[in-house]
Amino acid sequence: MAAVLETQAIIIGAGMSGLLAAIRMKQAGVDFAVLEKSLEVGGTWLDNCYPGSGCDVPSHLYSYSFAGNPYWSRLFARQPEILDYFRDQANRFQLRPHLCLGVEVASADWDEASARWTVTSTDGNRWRAPVLIVATGQLNRPRTPDLPGRMSFAGAQIHTARWHADAPIAGKRVGVIGTGASAIQIVPEIAQEAAHLTVFQRSPHWVIPRMDAPIAPTMKRLFARIPLLRKAFRALIWRRLEATHPAIAEPGGAKAREMEKMALDYLAATVPDPDLRQALTPDFPIGCKRTLVSDDYYPALVRDNVTLETRAIDRIEPAGVRLTDGTLIELDTIVWATGFETHGFVAPIAINGPDGSLAQAWANGASAYRGTTVAGFPNLFLLYGPNTNLGHNSIIFMVERQMEYALPAILKLAHGDARRIAVKAKAHDAYNRALQARLATTSWATGCGSWYKTDDGVMPNNWAGNTAEFARMMKRFDSEAYEIA
Repeated sequence: MAAVLETQAIIIGAGMSGLLAAIRMKQAGVDFAVLEKSLEVGGTWLDNCYPGSGCDVPSHLYSYSFAGNPYWSRLFARQPEILDYFRDQANRFQLRPHLCLGVEVASADWDEASARWTVTSTDGNRWRAPVLIVATGQLNRPRTPDLPGRMSFAGAQIHTARWHADAPIAGKRVGVIGTGASAIQIVPEIAQEAAHLTVFQRSPHWVIPRMDAPIAPTMKRLFARIPLLRKAFRALIWRRLEATHPAIAEPGGAKAREMEKMALDYLAATVPDPDLRQALTPDFPIGCKRTLVSDDYYPALVRDNVTLETRAIDRIEPAGVRLTDGTLIELDTIVWATGFETHGFVAPIAINGPDGSLAQAWANGASAYRGTTVAGFPNLFLLYGPNTNLGHNSIIFMVERQMEYALPAILKLAHGDARRIAVKAKAHDAYNRALQARLATTSWATGCGSWYKTDDGVMPNNWAGNTAEFARMMKRFDSEAYEIA
């Protein structure tokens, strides 16, 4: 049997949140290992390399607060630049010696006698530590709908999260299935190359202008020379995004009406055809599904070589997509822009605590105390865990708050000042009851279908409040909510 590597903390995942955890461990002098299934760091920014891929949050905010980049090329940087940023942080903070790349984790098992987690990879290697930090994120397992006949298609199929440079697009008849966040980024790029592009829309989204622009060289120099100016710019972006939260918290309220008008005005200004405008007008309150930002999606849809198809798909056939009215849309390539399996969180990793598996504990929906710890799973810390996702601001802000909250407990365990720290079931359950009750009053509960909800109506992904409220809650590790031995 392979030897077990002993360390003080094991981090699963080397994306944005895993690298953050690694940086904090490095700064605290904790010995740790980062296990990452890919061959490089970056997480979702390594996987999502499709044309047009980028972030919906301005780059000066979508970056670590302690590691600003004065040289972002645009207000909203594209995927290659974002990936380079995270690679740079791995190098800057000297994380490379701690990275175990190409290591896919199969299971993590708690041993009560030693108060240690043993993590086993799919190739049988093992690591053991008192602290386990799971930073696999919410958006890492591509979702492809199991439409009838999908495997019979004679052409090429590719998911946006598994893109490759030689995808057959140029001069082809291409169908994009899905109209969410990845679709509105890739559609304008494909439209420039495809002979014809058909966009299959099940329901429209609210779209507001991104207002992206290059950052002038003079501004970059100022940001580099005057860090306070860059931090003030970052704070301004955060405040502007924070001010949109009432559209989610108060469906039908003043902010929601303001944002809906902005979106409808933008639609009217960019789509002259009234029938196409109608097909692109949502019938649900803004915020119910993810509100999208784009400057070029609507202009792409009015191109002569692009068709928006709103009739339902019946099945996939060798020649293309058959609609429910019998029409066949002949295609050479299908692009699946259908998002991710978002409710499993740590899946497919089997995490086994003293009283059962995390999959069993989450049978009715994933939950965690303050998005970070789970009753029945001692010394386990989740980053970007249940109910930490947002619809209006930067997730990096949230994950930094989680790390600040968990760090005192992690250090106690790593240094041997405590053997076992577990959130009390009473605190865990009370927190989640209150959170779900509050989520039920938000725009996410107003009736549309979205990845924010399970089939039973539980909302395991999103935080109900604004980010300032989350920061206040996470300011102190509330040891009274935990059993510490």
